[in-house]
Amino acid sequence: MTTPPSWVMAIIYWLHMLATVTWIGSLAAINLLVLPASQRTLKLADQLSFIAALQKRLEPLAWFSMGLLVATGLFQLSANSHYNGFFDTSTQWSLSILVKHSLSLIMGIVSAVQTWEVIPAIHRTLMKKERASPEELAKLQRREVILLRTNLILSALILGATAFARAS
Repeated sequence: MTTPPSWVMAIIYWLHMLATVTWIGSLAAINLLVLPASQRTLKLADQLSFIAALQKRLEPLAWFSMGLLVATGLFQLSANSHYNGFFDTSTQWSLSILVKHSLSLIMGIVSAVQTWEVIPAIHRTLMKKERASPEELAKLQRREVILLRTNLILSALILGATAFARAS
């Protein structure tokens, strides 16, 4: 493949970094700022309601960012001289990229569980009003927090794998 012009690659890299910052930045903000503040100031049902409303706003942005990351990442792979196939592990770069993509896939699965299972369960439970048991609310909160923290940890590992690839 012919190498694209540098201005095209600059735009692709910029979009990739923008999507990364958007997705990981929102995960960091929720985990490090929003969750602790909401846990200190809101009742459990209000915390869940707030987090569900926040997720409703953030999820389209996160899924768009993931799609943009896949598209720009594939373009970057196709233009990279180190790329010798998806499952190649012959170099530090290719192994790092494989680890990065594997972690990204896990992160996508965690996000899917959150989007299509946990958040709808929170909405259903909150619709019950007084019939929702505190135990049920606490279980959903724990699950949401675990998924959010898992994705934050995965994102840090993905950035680490990217650093190893860039260093090679």
